[in-house]
Amino acid sequence: MTDKTTHFGFKEVAEGEKAQRVAGVFDSVADKYDLMNDLMSLGLHRLWKAFAIEVSGVRAGDRVLDVAGGTADLSLAFARRVGSQGQVWLTDINNAMLTRGRDRLIDHGFMVPAAQCDGEKLPFPSDHFDCVSCAFGLRNMTRKEAALAEMARVLRPGGRLLILEFSKVWKPLEPAYDFYSFKVLPWLGSKVVNDPGSYQYLAESIRMHPDQDALKAMMEQAGLGKVDYFNMAAGVVALHRGYKL
Repeated sequence: MTDKTTHFGFKEVAEGEKAQRVAGVFDSVADKYDLMNDLMSLGLHRLWKAFAIEVSGVRAGDRVLDVAGGTADLSLAFARRVGSQGQVWLTDINNAMLTRGRDRLIDHGFMVPAAQCDGEKLPFPSDHFDCVSCAFGLRNMTRKEAALAEMARVLRPGGRLLILEFSKVWKPLEPAYDFYSFKVLPWLGSKVVNDPGSYQYLAESIRMHPDQDALKAMMEQAGLGKVDYFNMAAGVVALHRGYKL
């Protein structure tokens, strides 16, 4: 029997290899990750994340899980919202990214618990969190269906799952977006982090990720209801929201 394969960008790799390859990407870019986000999106990623926070409905006292939280943009915003009576967990599978996120939270005065864990195997009890978020992380997971099922599992009934991710751009913009993705992004990666390959992977992984309606269907299959999505930047990014039934 042959091993199952999955996509790593445009390449087909064994499922067991993808996590290791993705880890190599983020080990390489962790130090300049936030700078590159600002450069790549012209700062728009901050608005996309701020919108996700507003849509989340998180309030004082809530329990929030930030999956693949990286350098803690969302965790920091959630920590400010939930206050001393609430709780935010920052998680990421990559130690370099998690360490930067944890240190950043501490620098801002928040002692948020951080856990290095796989989004497909979350070490948390079922029916526990009021909100689970995953921003620009689902695309890199090997078994997206398993990750969505796990995120749904740890939500309390009525809790919200938010997936902020690159998606399918408005068709008339595809030629310009392709040029930017496959020419400009690797060039930026070479100049800023001396790693064009990681940003070539970024562009490819976006093209292999499910589009808006496909991801909505996957969330519904994971047991979430009232799933909707909000397109931003002409579909370059979409925020999906679903509720645990």
